[in-house]
Amino acid sequence: MVIQMEMDLKRKLEILSDGAKYDVACTSSGVERRGKKGFVGNTSFGGICHSFSADGRCISLLKILFTNQCIYDCKYCVNRCSNDVVRTAFTPDEVCTLTMEFYKRNYIEGLFLSSGILYNADYTMEQMYEAIWKLRRVHRFLGYIHVKAIPGASPELIERMGYLADRMSINLELPTAEGLRRLCPGKTREKILLPMRQIQTGIAENRNELMVYRKTPSFVPAGQSTQMIVGATPESDFQLVTVAEALYQRYGLKRVFYSAFVAAMADRRLPAPAGGPPLLREHRLYQADWLLRFYGFQAGELLSEERPNFNILLDPKCDWAVRHLERFPVEVMTADYETLLRVPGLGVRSAKRIVAARRMGQLDFPDLKKLGDVLKRAMYFLTCRGRMMMPVRMEENFITSQLIGEEKRRSWELEHQASFRQLSLFDDMKLSAEPSRDDVKKAAFGEI
Repeated sequence: MVIQMEMDLKRKLEILSDGAKYDVACTSSGVERRGKKGFVGNTSFGGICHSFSADGRCISLLKILFTNQCIYDCKYCVNRCSNDVVRTAFTPDEVCTLTMEFYKRNYIEGLFLSSGILYNADYTMEQMYEAIWKLRRVHRFLGYIHVKAIPGASPELIERMGYLADRMSINLELPTAEGLRRLCPGKTREKILLPMRQIQTGIAENRNELMVYRKTPSFVPAGQSTQMIVGATPESDFQLVTVAEALYQRYGLKRVFYSAFVAAMADRRLPAPAGGPPLLREHRLYQADWLLRFYGFQAGELLSEERPNFNILLDPKCDWAVRHLERFPVEVMTADYETLLRVPGLGVRSAKRIVAARRMGQLDFPDLKKLGDVLKRAMYFLTCRGRMMMPVRMEENFITSQLIGEEKRRSWELEHQASFRQLSLFDDMKLSAEPSRDDVKKAAFGEI
């Protein structure tokens, strides 16, 4: 397939930013680096766009592919080698030019660089490394950089890149080896997990070195992440969250991202979902993932082989609670922190505030509201000084019927989004209103 290198930079950017939109694993939490004299950029101050800094602020990343050429034929991928699309690639200098020019105009705060595979894994990784090396060493760019490692690239290249990038990621793509064999000929679970293990080991060793030698360069300081596609293969939610849990425990991942399958092309091996991308299912998986990482839940508590998929009408935490009413209600004044975390409607901050506030005196429901707690769901599972907020029948059907109204509205909003796309660099998402007839007349006569 012919790679068109002579096209202008704007056209390349249109193609390679559009090709990157299906990769969702691009948040930028986990690193804090201030600006320095003689350098450009930092990771401390938020900009205008689509990712998040370590303290939760929304920031912008230039999200591009180095090339949309690829030697693989992954059936769900718009850039697969058998798909008839225009192919192009940046040069390392073009990646630097785009990043620096967009940064100077305050459009972005960092770079997310992924890629298809041009010729082979090592060649592609060398080109990406050269681009990032020039950004850091020649242009002295200190902003956030997230790079996708190429499965099959040499360990030396992975290591060298790890000392330049803030975060690295290798997409697991599909949760099972069988799914990879069916939809990703040429990719294997071993080829994906090998660099993942290398990055995990490198992070751990670097952390130990930094404890002894403070001037040791940091290796992937924001950690590593991965992405799984939801709905391209028939795995259940239970299989997906079980794989995610294993990745957190065995590979020390910072995040597992879930990407609703988008039927970008027809193929007999791919599903054709009538309702569009399974956005609600993706949403439920993110909610469950949050419970795994911050709330002390295990995959086996949320789902099982007998109950393999999440409730459409209730978020995973509420669904777990109504199925375990024997544990509720819990007393605000005596329940420990871990127990409070399992109360629907109470988050990490809420539980910490309650634990701190009750040391000062007795708490009642008005006090919880003053602390910022949302009691619409929590009121069914809490008592204050032995009393509930209002009389409640501790029955699964009754509480479920009370909770389900709000969740139905959220579910409808998720399943009826007008479109499934990321904001383009080249349009305004049709945000401008149509001009009125009076405005058209005034414009015609030069009055405005």
